Amino acid sequence: MNDPTLPLPEARLLEMVFPDHTNHLGTLFGGQALAWMDKAAFIVASRHARRIVVTARSEEVNFRVPVRKGQLVELVARIVQVGRSSMHVEVEMTAEDPLTGDRRICTTGRFVMIALDSNGASTHVPALNAQ
Repeated sequence: MNDPTLPLPEARLLEMVFPDHTNHLGTLFGGQALAWMDKAAFIVASRHARRIVVTARSEEVNFRVPVRKGQLVELVARIVQVGRSSMHVEVEMTAEDPLTGDRRICTTGRFVMIALDSNGASTHVPALNAQ
């Protein structure tokens, strides 16, 4: 059973939005946002499972506000549920104007990551807060 007093496993990443990450409007490509979110989910799941992990599914990705060229992006990935071999990871992406400090949640999503053994078969992962 999960202990609600213990923090959920988490990973944080920072990225800078450069021109090659943007579309013709100067806003972050959706595919780039998804790649960064998947990377954050991969890191937190790998740390928790201490196994090879792969992405099984991305769910409910919501693009709330555009991210502009020159902004910083902070990604926070948290494992919110664990199955036998699966980990459900919620990722929140916040855009920050580096000159003003204005921060806005721009994108949220949920990813399902699967732990694999050395033969590529799904394998058991620890329960939440059992580390």
